[in-house]
Amino acid sequence: MKIKLICDSLCDVPKELVEKYDIEVIPLTVIIGDKEYKDGLDISNEEFYEMMKINKEVPKTSQATYIQFKEAFDKYVEEYEIVCITGSSKSSGTYQSAVMAKNDTNGEIHIFDTLTLSLGSAQYIVKACELLNTNISSKEMIQNLEDIRESVNLFFVVNTLEYLKRSGRVSVTTATIGNMLHLKPVFSVKDGNILLIDKIRGKKHVVHTMINLIKEKYDNLEDKNIIIGCGVNENDFCALKKELEETLKAKSVYRAQGGVCICSHTGPNILAISCSN
Repeated sequence: MKIKLICDSLCDVPKELVEKYDIEVIPLTVIIGDKEYKDGLDISNEEFYEMMKINKEVPKTSQATYIQFKEAFDKYVEEYEIVCITGSSKSSGTYQSAVMAKNDTNGEIHIFDTLTLSLGSAQYIVKACELLNTNISSKEMIQNLEDIRESVNLFFVVNTLEYLKRSGRVSVTTATIGNMLHLKPVFSVKDGNILLIDKIRGKKHVVHTMINLIKEKYDNLEDKNIIIGCGVNENDFCALKKELEETLKAKSVYRAQGGVCICSHTGPNILAISCSN
């Protein structure tokens, strides 16, 4: 039986893969003021970025629901084996919603918790897409995803710590000192936890530092998949892409945008890079 890939919108998947493999993306909800929007359905990334320029209120997000997953599973389960890949269970109740829906649905359904977010989660979807071209079963696909877990790395830099502070992802003290000293913090996500791994003084050193972090993690990048992404800050992305092309040679390089739900917690100015086997 064929495999159907489903993910949630915490996984910032390259658009080309969503279209090529017809990946079903289950949207989380973002709440701005007194209005609710389904991520990617009622509001696009670009519309969200524009709203953030004029709206000083930090958005809130709400997990994808049991009903959303149940409807998706019911739609595909008779024709496909389903592999559903979610953003970290430690950051959202979305994973649990998917598990509950699976438990109420007859059929071959597997839920995979990436324990990371955004471009980190997208690495598992890149791998799953590669595996779709083989005669692999859904159970074997899940094992292959588990096998790359240790190789997945995500690094991201935000323009301001205000969003992460207000969403509780960093402490008030860390955010205040970082903003006062104009430090650009570099974060990673491991085992579902957001970790501060470096502080860079000045914007011009950010790209070089992110490239070096990737180099330090891998002996060889020629068999690796890299994903780079940004929010509204296209110039930063272009600088990262240029240095990446000049200094690294990878198996594949993809681009993805920071999605509405991710940028609700980081701010619309985000620069990120991820890599895995």
